[in-house]
Amino acid sequence: MLYEWLTIIAGVVGLLAGVIITLVFSRLGKGKKATKEKKEGDQSNHGTQTKYLHSQRLQEVYKLLTNLTATLSYQRVIDKALDFSVSALSYKNDQTADHLVSAVLLFISEGGETVLHIAASRRLTRSDLRDTFPAHQGILKNTIDEGAPLLTRTIAQDPELGRIYAFQSCKSAYCLPLRHGLDTFGVLLYAHPERDYFTVEHREILDIIANQAMIAIQNARLYHDLEQEKERMMETQEDARKKLARDLHDGPTQSVAAIAMRVNFARRLIERDTGAAAEELYKIEDLARRTTKEIRHMLFTLRPLVLESQGLSAALKSMAEKMKETFEQTVLLDIDQGVEKEIEMGKQGVIFAIVEEAVNNARKYAQAKQIWIRLKPIQKDIAVLEIQDNGVGFDVGQVDASYESRGSLGMINMRERTDLVNGIFHIDSKIGKGTRIQVVIPLSEEATERLHRGV
Repeated sequence: MLYEWLTIIAGVVGLLAGVIITLVFSRLGKGKKATKEKKEGDQSNHGTQTKYLHSQRLQEVYKLLTNLTATLSYQRVIDKALDFSVSALSYKNDQTADHLVSAVLLFISEGGETVLHIAASRRLTRSDLRDTFPAHQGILKNTIDEGAPLLTRTIAQDPELGRIYAFQSCKSAYCLPLRHGLDTFGVLLYAHPERDYFTVEHREILDIIANQAMIAIQNARLYHDLEQEKERMMETQEDARKKLARDLHDGPTQSVAAIAMRVNFARRLIERDTGAAAEELYKIEDLARRTTKEIRHMLFTLRPLVLESQGLSAALKSMAEKMKETFEQTVLLDIDQGVEKEIEMGKQGVIFAIVEEAVNNARKYAQAKQIWIRLKPIQKDIAVLEIQDNGVGFDVGQVDASYESRGSLGMINMRERTDLVNGIFHIDSKIGKGTRIQVVIPLSEEATERLHRGV
């Protein structure tokens, strides 16, 4: 009986123990689950908060960069890009960006070689600023060749940048190309004493700044080019006024003065010798007619209306006729009509101005009996303009070297006008053997690229 009761009690105890153990494990499981869920929730909240802060940071970066793209000063753009980099990376209480070393390196031509020079920097020494880099090796070469940002943790050992004193204490660097289309203008370079400073987040911010800086630099360059073009146009107008003044002084002004003197002489002759006076009046009449022709020729070259109404061939033909009529100068034309049709009207005006300048120079200085003007194709979409004379010729190098002390700017004007048609100017002259001027003219954008690449 006792044995049976002990058996029953043991069974109940076992049952209660099983229930208790089950409850304990159940509670423990729930506790672990709750802890896991809390941990996952905390991580999720932290991730959400991190993403929010990162998004907020990027918004601050974009706000900073709005001023960058509105800047049209080339130097201010690159200076602001470096300053914005520090501001963008110095978020909240993070002061590590204060140790950032940065520089904008742009390509320049130096001694016939294209090298990178430091256009703007932060935390570089004065001696560092005088250095240039051929970008033949190291991170500069690799960044430019690949056209993509590169991260390095061995900048102090870089074959080119390693000699910069400010980089010798840096353990990491991030280099970004400043590139627009196929053209690379330089690089944006950052370095920091911390090995792992350039995190994914930091690199993303610097990528944004580099992209916006390139847009701003391109805008500034375009604005600078427009300003230069404006100045060039003003200089061209001033040169045209000076040329007109010289032509008036050398031609019609002196002729009118001569007419006045000869009229006075004829008036006195009438009282003494009517026959001689009549002959003098004939000479005065001839001089007046020639002066009128000169003035008309000058007006024609200033604004050849036939060019606007009938095109380049007609304008050149009219000019040749007026040269013969006014100065007894022979000008022979050989114009390919197919090439003329391929040249837009604005460029036809530039070509006419080049021809007029060259022909007048040949007439005035070369003592040429004949002047030839040729316009012909040399490739499918490239033409060549030639102005050749059989005059006395000259030393091209000597004339180029003395232009600053001379009043005439004929060759400079022709070269500048050649640039307006994206062409290439060449002059060949030898004393006693005449002169030949060639202007190679591309007739399409593809031809322009080929021509200036030397293909």
